[in-house]
Amino acid sequence: MARTRADTGNPPAKRRRLNNGTPATKANRQSPANESSSSDELAATPDYDMEERRRASWSAKKAIANRRQYKPEPNSPSVSDSPDELSMDADVFWGRNTREQSPAKKAPTPPVQIEEEETELAVKMAIEPLTPAPAESSADLESRARSVEEPERIATPEPAPPPTPPKPDHVNYVQKYILKGHLRGVSAVKFSPDRTMLASGGADGSLKVWDTYTGKLLHTFEGHLAGISTVAWSPDNETIATGSDDKTIRLWNALTGKAHPKAFSGHHNYVYSIAFSPKGNMLVSGSYDEAVFLWDVRSAKVMRSLPAHSDPVAGVDICHDGTLVVSCSSDGLIRIWDTMTGQCLRTLVHDDNPPVMAVRFSPNGKYVLAWTLDDCIRLWDYVSGRCIKTYQGHTNRKYSLCGNFGVYSTPDGPPHAFAVSGSEDGALVCWDVVEKNTLQRIDGHTDVVLAVDTAELDGKRYMASCGLDQTVRLWEEVSPVETDESVEMNGITNTVEATPDETTQPVPEDISNEAQDGVEGDKMLG
Repeated sequence: MARTRADTGNPPAKRRRLNNGTPATKANRQSPANESSSSDELAATPDYDMEERRRASWSAKKAIANRRQYKPEPNSPSVSDSPDELSMDADVFWGRNTREQSPAKKAPTPPVQIEEEETELAVKMAIEPLTPAPAESSADLESRARSVEEPERIATPEPAPPPTPPKPDHVNYVQKYILKGHLRGVSAVKFSPDRTMLASGGADGSLKVWDTYTGKLLHTFEGHLAGISTVAWSPDNETIATGSDDKTIRLWNALTGKAHPKAFSGHHNYVYSIAFSPKGNMLVSGSYDEAVFLWDVRSAKVMRSLPAHSDPVAGVDICHDGTLVVSCSSDGLIRIWDTMTGQCLRTLVHDDNPPVMAVRFSPNGKYVLAWTLDDCIRLWDYVSGRCIKTYQGHTNRKYSLCGNFGVYSTPDGPPHAFAVSGSEDGALVCWDVVEKNTLQRIDGHTDVVLAVDTAELDGKRYMASCGLDQTVRLWEEVSPVETDESVEMNGITNTVEATPDETTQPVPEDISNEAQDGVEGDKMLG
């Protein structure tokens, strides 16, 4: 019967090797999974277990003690300055374990872009030699020194604009000259485009040209076979056109004093109103024959005939750009025409349908001012076809009166528009266009005032008027302090008579007696 190892009484070989100090391998300490844990050959003895426990305890204590004493300092092998071998070993040990247990940290990526930029810059500097910086001018150096020495200045806010002066409530025109020379009533008066001359036409058939500065008669033109009803200046300041009861229109040269050789014939009745186009190449006329003609000035021929109204045409005008013509008639109608096509674009009529005796385009061409035989002047917006303003205060029941637009303002204020008209009671009346209030009523004429015109020359404003008293009167706007104490300062009336200045030049000897009579022997009462 074979004996087992347990019966021999001797320890197994495994146990003897452990007792002799031979270290046990890992394979010897662990049991295979397919063998029983109660095997005598692989079981550990009590002595072996005690020895292993003591080693494990001593190693743990040594590790804990070294970890507590270790304080990491740069460039120091241990806590103390002495070369401690145990501390060095522990430091190396724990550093190795830490690297094995903790995950590896990623190394920082090298600044590739920066290196590339530096490389490019180095290459560029190698290829392109550096140029010296431009030397600063003395002005730049002074500016830089000034900016360093002086602190930055804060911009001062601009002062608010001064308040707009209040709108004047009146104008103040005084009589400057009384121009005499016409033998009958004066029906038309007109300033030249440059405002230096004044033309007047009368029932005596004569046309007279006056100097605006001095009031002296410059020319007298005769040639019509009947009285003159209307006067117009060409834009070039040279030609004057007159319409007459002899059914013709004539042209006169204001500079040479000569008449145009050919008359404009075509109307079948009295010529009541005429107007030049802005370019001066066309002339518009309205006649008692109920027609409106568009004339070519160069050839003196009719370019277009407009069957305008069913009653005599009393007034015509042309707008500032020459595209529109306005006409009026005693039939109560106001019509707007296209000068290119001759088409009637708009017909204006008031509810009362009073006879319309004169029309004027506003300076901007947007409105039409109309005189009617019901003591009214109406301002029309012809685009909308509405009457927007009505001015009253004058008398107009019988005669064909006409007037114009003017400008007034304070010395430092913006300009304002006014309308002026004659009156059958011998007065001139001025209205504010917007407010409709009366700005001034001027007495001076002794009979009906038929026509009024306005002008501005050398910073001064003038008005010219004419009437059945056979006179032409020139009025000048002045400040209240320049008028006599007898003048009412509210601008309503003016009874001052002005005497000519002592520096007025005498009438030349070659001027006719009629011209001398016109200025009353070189004395003009005003």
